[in-house]
Amino acid sequence: MILIADSGSTKTTWCLYNRKDKSTEFLQTAGINPYYQNEQEILEMLKKEFTSGYARVESVYFYGAGCANISVNNIVKEALSGFFQLTAIEVESDLMAAARSLCGHQPGIVCILGTGSNSCYYNGITILRNVSPLGFILGDEGSGGVLGKKLLADVLKNQLPGEIVFRFFEQYKITQSEIMENIYRNPFPNRYAARYTMFILENIREPALRELVFNEFVLFFRRNVMQYSQARESAIHFTGSIAFYFGEILKEAARSLGLLPGKIVREPIAGLIEYHLNI
Repeated sequence: MILIADSGSTKTTWCLYNRKDKSTEFLQTAGINPYYQNEQEILEMLKKEFTSGYARVESVYFYGAGCANISVNNIVKEALSGFFQLTAIEVESDLMAAARSLCGHQPGIVCILGTGSNSCYYNGITILRNVSPLGFILGDEGSGGVLGKKLLADVLKNQLPGEIVFRFFEQYKITQSEIMENIYRNPFPNRYAARYTMFILENIREPALRELVFNEFVLFFRRNVMQYSQARESAIHFTGSIAFYFGEILKEAARSLGLLPGKIVREPIAGLIEYHLNI
């Protein structure tokens, strides 16, 4: 049996695949990110939330946000090794998960638009170029975290129509001081901000909110995707909840810049299963 994990900042989707009967079992736990968690914290989370049987797991393929180099990857690898009591563990970035899932062994430009954002040019084997997303403070254009952050800023500074601002406070029953506390003092401000993308989605027919999303996607393309020389030569593929739920606006933003949108999937796990069964 093999275990494949796709982890973002918010959640991890685990798939236990039985090669003999080709059955799959899925489980979700909290997200794992070695930039925010140490080995012990990851291990404790697994003990608490990973409730599926895993005694017969032979190998683990883990793809995660923040898994960008050997040093941080080893944090995750040691935690997984301690929990599963295995040495056959491969840790790769969530960007590699997206590339393998969406492109398989073919070249292409691949993007992630979830709580955070990222992009790369993949040659069918490895990631040849990656424009650094720079994270929630300096980058992450087009992500749920940044969309939520901009919504909160526009609400608090009265940059949206009064009806939208009223509707927001009626729905969430939250104060400005509580928002500031969560953004500036509490852990995972990107996760906190990203939760408010649901408000944008529920009210996407409001021109001001649709414009907010469209403009943010244009920024994502201009500041990231258009830096790849192949950007105008091939379809651009996407994975992540933001890409999936705002797919039509994403396509519109791409086409407005002369780019060709490709596949859009919510999660890469199905493509990863296929990839690992055919390597």
